[in-house]
Order: sequence, then C-alpha cells, then structure tokens
Amino acid sequence: NTRTMSLLSQLEKINLDSVLGESDNARYVTSKILHLVQSQEKTRKEMTSKGSTGIEVILSTLEVKSFNLCDYGCIASFAYYHWALYYGISGGRRASVLVTKGGTQILLQLLLTASKDSPPNEELMVLLHTLLAKIGPKDKKIGMKARINGALNISLNLVKQNLQNHRLILPCLQVLRVYSTNSVNAVSLGKNGVVELMFKIIGPFSKKNTSLMKVALDTLAALLKSKTNARRAVDRGYVQVLLTIYVDWHRHDSRHRYMLIRKGVLQCIKSVTNIKLGRKAFTDANGMKILYNTSQECLAVRTLDPLVNTSSLIMRKCFPKNRLPLPTIKSAFHFQLPVIPASGPVAQLYSLPPDVDDVVDESDDNDDGEAESEIETENDDDKDQHFKNDDIETDINKLKPRQELGRPIEELKMYEQFFPELSENFQEWDLVSKEPKPCVPDANLSGPIVVPTAGEE
Repeated sequence: NTRTMSLLSQLEKINLDSVLGESDNARYVTSKILHLVQSQEKTRKEMTSKGSTGIEVILSTLEVKSFNLCDYGCIASFAYYHWALYYGISGGRRASVLVTKGGTQILLQLLLTASKDSPPNEELMVLLHTLLAKIGPKDKKIGMKARINGALNISLNLVKQNLQNHRLILPCLQVLRVYSTNSVNAVSLGKNGVVELMFKIIGPFSKKNTSLMKVALDTLAALLKSKTNARRAVDRGYVQVLLTIYVDWHRHDSRHRYMLIRKGVLQCIKSVTNIKLGRKAFTDANGMKILYNTSQECLAVRTLDPLVNTSSLIMRKCFPKNRLPLPTIKSAFHFQLPVIPASGPVAQLYSLPPDVDDVVDESDDNDDGEAESEIETENDDDKDQHFKNDDIETDINKLKPRQELGRPIEELKMYEQFFPELSENFQEWDLVSKEPKPCVPDANLSGPIVVPTAGEE
C-alpha cells in the first residue's frame, strides 16, 4: 500500500527530527494512519506482516512522545491505532507482535509519564489501561516490568480516586488483575490497601455493573492467593462478608444468569481458605452448612455444576482431619491398638479430650519470609493456578482391579480336557505323512497359506 508506506516514512522522519513544532504534522499523519487501519483490512494485515516496519515506527513514535508529552491528541491517536490494530487482526498474534517489539515497556513508560499530570488525562488513561490489559497476558514479565518502572501503584491510585467512574476503573481493575498474578506484586498491592478496596467494589449486593463486579472478584481471588493478603482478609472479617455475598447472589439469581459472578465469589473463598486461619474462619462462620445447602439446591441445574464442584473442593479442604486410630467420638469406628506404650506420641494422642483436633496443621509455618521466597521464585508464579486434588488417584495401573486366581495352576490343569483350544496347538496335518503341513506366509493375505505336498489332490 503506497499510501500507508508514505505516511510511515513521514512519521519516521518526524521521529528523527524530534522537533516540538512538528506536533501538528505528527497529529495529521497519525490520524491518516488511524483512518486507514480502521477502514481497510488489507492495511491492518500489511502492518503486522513479516518484514514490515510499521509496528517499529509506531512504537518508536510512542517512545519519543512518552518523554515529551506535548500533544495528547497525537498520543491518543496512537493509542486508538493500537486499539484498531488489536481488534482488526484475527488470532493472538496481534498482541504477541506488540510484546515482542517492546510495546509493554513503552506503554508502561507512557503511563508513568502521563500520570504526572494533575489530574491525568482520563481518555488517555482509559486507552493505555485497555491496551495493557489486552497485551498483558501475552507478556509473562509484565508484573516485574511494572514494579521496576514504578507503574504498579498508578492503577491502584486511579481506582481509589475514581470509585464512581466505572468507565475508568474497569480497565484499571483489568490491569490490576494481570499484575496480581505475580505474587510479589500481590503482597505489595496488599500493603497499599488493595484488599479493602476490592471489598468496597464487590459489596453490597447489586446487579448494576456486573462486568465490573466480575473483574473485581477475579482480581480479589488472585490477590488472596498470597498468604499475607489472606491473613489480612481474615483479620478484618471478610470471610463472613464473602459468604453473605454468595448467599445474596444465590437467592437473587433465580434464572442463573450470573453464574460467573457466583463462581468468582467461590474462588475468593477458595483462595482465602488455603491458610489455617481462613479455614477456621470459614468453619466459624457456618460456611460448611451454607455451601452444603446451596450446593444441594444447585444439583438440579446442570449448568451450575462448576459451583457444586468448587463448593465441594472448599468443604473437603475445610473439613476437620483426623489420624488413625481414632479414639474420639468424631468417628463411628474405634481402632484400638493391641499395645499402647506408656509414653510417646501415641499415648499423647489417646489422652486428648474428645473435642480436640488431633491433626497438626503446618500450612501457616514460616510465613514471615513469604515475600523474600516469592522473589526468588518469581518465574514460577503460575504453579498454584490449578488446584491439585491429592486424594484422587490418577494412576491407571492402580485403578485396574487385580485379578487373582482362586486356585493354584496345578489344580486347574484337570479342566484342560474340556477347553483344548486354550492349551493345544492346532495345525493342519498331512494325512499321508502324519506330520504338520508347512505354512508359508503371504504378503497379500492376513493368514498363512498351506502348501500341498506331493501326491495330494
């Protein structure tokens, strides 16, 4: 496309000049490129094709403008260009191209520079956060880059200052959700009050702005994976709040249109019950009965199976555990040891009162160095993304029932005469020589070919 290449050449020349007086010309060129990208599918594909320098020119212009914010209109045009480019090309390659070309770093730098204005340009903040939320999942190191650049708290401060501006805080929450997948960022954001802020957004119950509610719950679930944030939520009584919110949504969502929101609340409860304090708070808040009753009501609806499965995982995780033998009234069976030593751990176990849980929970030990250990394992932040059911056997060999003979082989040989096909080697015999006929395999047949002997008709 000659027109597009000509505009990109003009833009590249403006970048090399870096003259403030070229702002009007840069705005004109970017608006023309934006128009071509939005109106022509061929232009969008050409900009991201192999060998094209269109993305490099656009990103270099954004990098120059990030250090010299002289024209918000020009930068907004570039942001709109990225938006049109992202939605104009099919597949995930569109975001990956921007990441490989250094687009994440440039957008974070631009966000940091734009936030220095008071108040920051709302339109530009919405566009930048929307782009970061889209390309963030394609960049595994976006959390570390945001923390190093100092852009981690920019989105958080925008949410704190604009709680009623849902148009602005929605993309900001989406970016915080991407940041929170990094455990070190989750701890840092928790210290700045992000957990309390999330509960201001998700409660009380309301069916307005359900998309904002869903993003806030996903962000909170990611934040509560950190033990520090989970303890902070337990200390402030938020476990009871989560159960109340879940019951409210269960009662009011009679047509099951907001199943994802209900599942988001369960994910938050699941994250906070990863620590012992969370499980105790869940049990004290009558959570077992609440989830059991709501799960019973959801069994009749097949589409609500994810809610039942998540509730089952939470209840199984929070149910009190006991070791065998059980000398307490918690079990219907009593396993008495033949010999009980006078002293030792077994004697101590049997001397416990009936209402004491005899399982030591060590899940919360050594939590003081959580942030330091998470920094060392920052590249393995996704290791806890999937809950592993340790009590479910996955070995096929162990699941197969072992078939054992009821009698020895010697006793079963007496039945060989009734089943000769199991033991005898059947072959075609030559009636003259009284010997087996030789068998020659044939490539065209699946079985052997019997070669007749001499004198046989």
